Amino acid sequence: MDLDFKTCTLSDVELLSEVAKETFHETFADTNSSETMNAYLESSFNKEQLKKEIRNHNSLFLFLYSNGELAGYLKVNEKDAQTEFQEKDGLEIERIYLRKEFQGQGLGSSLLEKAISIATDRNKKYVWLGVWEHNEKAISFYEHKGFAKTGSHTFLMGEEQQIDYIMRKELN
Repeated sequence: MDLDFKTCTLSDVELLSEVAKETFHETFADTNSSETMNAYLESSFNKEQLKKEIRNHNSLFLFLYSNGELAGYLKVNEKDAQTEFQEKDGLEIERIYLRKEFQGQGLGSSLLEKAISIATDRNKKYVWLGVWEHNEKAISFYEHKGFAKTGSHTFLMGEEQQIDYIMRKELN
């Protein structure tokens, strides 16, 4: 399997918007109303919002290509771009998504390893992320990779409040 990471730039915003909407919808559409889902997709993954996020020098988006096909993407944040904590020693993995047809091939591990590599290169002491309390597949994956639940926070899905577990992995 030939894997390649590509940094997303402003010229990639249309493709990023498409893959972000697609993967978020695939992951959470079954557990949310279509109205709530559509409103969230439009507010969070529209081109203007993504351009703003790409322009933030404390955030980084990476596409993952598998054998030349776009398989998924990763977004990491540091410093004031982090959605919580904003500690200099931490790197947030805000988004880590794979298209459905690429799941089950070890590519989630590749995305996670890339995020950890970025954190290590930037001398971070830990990585952290938020994962929905009902996403047991993801929680199990992160626990298997050495993450531990350290708290929770509220995630707004439209008007609906949902609970995300905060999970953290200490780095050497």
